[in-house]
Amino acid sequence: MSDETWRGKIGRLAPEEMAGFLAEPRIARLACIDDDGWPYVVPCWQEWDGGSFWVVPRGRAAWGRYLKQEPRCAITVDEDGTQRKVVAQCRAHLVEEPNVGGAWVPIAERMSLRYLGENGPKYLAPSMDKPRWLFRLEPVKMQTWQGQDWAGRYK
Repeated sequence: MSDETWRGKIGRLAPEEMAGFLAEPRIARLACIDDDGWPYVVPCWQEWDGGSFWVVPRGRAAWGRYLKQEPRCAITVDEDGTQRKVVAQCRAHLVEEPNVGGAWVPIAERMSLRYLGENGPKYLAPSMDKPRWLFRLEPVKMQTWQGQDWAGRYK
């Protein structure tokens, strides 16, 4: 019998595993559709609230406008090593147009701490006078996986 421990835990992430994974400082990739109908993928910070992803594009970020125009999008968060991943097709809900001091502020503050640690607020503070969008990405379809093996449907 060979040692297969290198494969790690294999299969879907349990809800609590997914929540823990999404709470880690992992850069997401968000896919939306640009003005010409082409896919546009951007790395971004995300916050998972247990039911939706939250993203905070800068006011001049093209992808904020793209999400407003076409709410169908996708987001993925993944890692090397144990190969954990969360992939979701979502519908973007515009919560706030670009503004200064809106509901995006506490979300951005939490994200800055999670992604940058104790220096997060130092990074965020000088740009608090710059407008930002706030979107809630509601998953329509979601898949998760972990481990070094093929899912059963591929075997």
